[in-house]
Amino acid sequence: MATVVQIENLRKEFGKVCALDGVSFEIQEGEWIAIMGPSGSGKTTLINILGGLDTPTSGRTIVDGVDVGRLDEAGLTRFRAEKIGFVFQQFHLVSYLTALENVMLAQYFHSTTDEREAQQALERVGLGDRLEHLPTQLSGGEQQRVAVARALINHPKLILADEPTGNLDEANEKIVLDLLRELHTEGRTILMVTHAPSIGSLADRRIDFSHGHLVPQLAPVGSQRR
Repeated sequence: MATVVQIENLRKEFGKVCALDGVSFEIQEGEWIAIMGPSGSGKTTLINILGGLDTPTSGRTIVDGVDVGRLDEAGLTRFRAEKIGFVFQQFHLVSYLTALENVMLAQYFHSTTDEREAQQALERVGLGDRLEHLPTQLSGGEQQRVAVARALINHPKLILADEPTGNLDEANEKIVLDLLRELHTEGRTILMVTHAPSIGSLADRRIDFSHGHLVPQLAPVGSQRR
């Protein structure tokens, strides 16, 4: 299988604090990876660097053959639009745009818009009857599903999900996790940060962080998947 992500001796410092200290690993196409560890262990820092939202102090981050650290601002914008689908704990929807317009906004940064495709993306996540609703007219679970539709609209090579169910109740958590399961079945590559072992067990493989270092993993977790 093709390698989608290569992390080579990645280091990130914030002043005197070292958030990532010589991290190296690879992710293969179609893998679902759970990133786990206590708060402050470097998980979100890793996600931000992979998505081109932050830059490493040293080391390399290669996503789908692109050395992210070598991109200028215009290149990073294009990289995020073409390669990455973001799903955050906070939904980051534009308050004055409808659900449909929020999804189409991601298309805009890809230099193309297709209202029908955006509508189909929302229908896929069960929001075909919420196209014209503003974020304030949607529940938290519905807002997160809009965010999932937005993440998928440009057919990204890598889905980065940072605690995607952290603000959801149990019913909406199940809906979002079922969507991720479906995407994984289709062969999507997913890197998901979570604190919950029950959610981490859904992944093919678990990578644990502690104080900016990788913790050796003794066995894959795929066999634990619900």
